[in-house]
Amino acid sequence: MSDHSAQMLSVLAEMRDLLRLIAEPAIAQRDKKLREALLVIGGNATSKKAKAILLLDGTRTQADVTKGCGISKGNLSGLVKELKAADLLKGDPKQPQLAISIPANFFE
Repeated sequence: MSDHSAQMLSVLAEMRDLLRLIAEPAIAQRDKKLREALLVIGGNATSKKAKAILLLDGTRTQADVTKGCGISKGNLSGLVKELKAADLLKGDPKQPQLAISIPANFFE
């Protein structure tokens, strides 16, 4: 990738992040019921479930998530099943991705 392309990609990523910040209240309202269910499932910010949920971006395997937050394989498998049943996941369960977007401080 050329230096110019890398610079443009960086600027676009920054613009995306700013748009997400501005749109967060509207997204929260749209996804209110799903976010409430996610809070019930994930618990508080110190729980391993909450930490695991924040890692479910579709780029990590379940093994990567267990290493990243210290949750056991069995507990993560149960969490993925629970999230799937609540329609909170999309894509491949082996590389789970939340169906809704949440801010990094969602469980705080």
